[in-house]
Amino acid sequence: MTKIHKTDTEWKKELTLEQYAVMREKGTEASGTGAFLHETVDGTYVCAGCGNPLFTSDAKFDSGTGWPSFDRAIPGAIEERTDSEYGMERIETVCAQCGAHLGHVFPDGPTETGNRYCINSVCLGLEE
Repeated sequence: MTKIHKTDTEWKKELTLEQYAVMREKGTEASGTGAFLHETVDGTYVCAGCGNPLFTSDAKFDSGTGWPSFDRAIPGAIEERTDSEYGMERIETVCAQCGAHLGHVFPDGPTETGNRYCINSVCLGLEE
């Protein structure tokens, strides 16, 4: 996979203000507001920054948390990093291709994977 490297100026030209705040500054969209929260269309969720395929729709489930949730990522699509901000330790998920912050993964998912990838809708696109 070819890594994508862009300057902050380039990202600011390509992303909306909300996308930039979440994807490049590790922000979070408001719970319950994301465009893909209740989406049920079959397809592939891709990174809004670079188009890298991240999740398939069959991995999506309703976690009741207010953000789109998935039990597994496409192999190699996501990198995980330790996030110790806000006085707690979590696992941050980033796009393996462009490094965009996507959300976090928690070990409390309802399927055999045990994972709940809690992802911001603004970080995603959907290819049907």
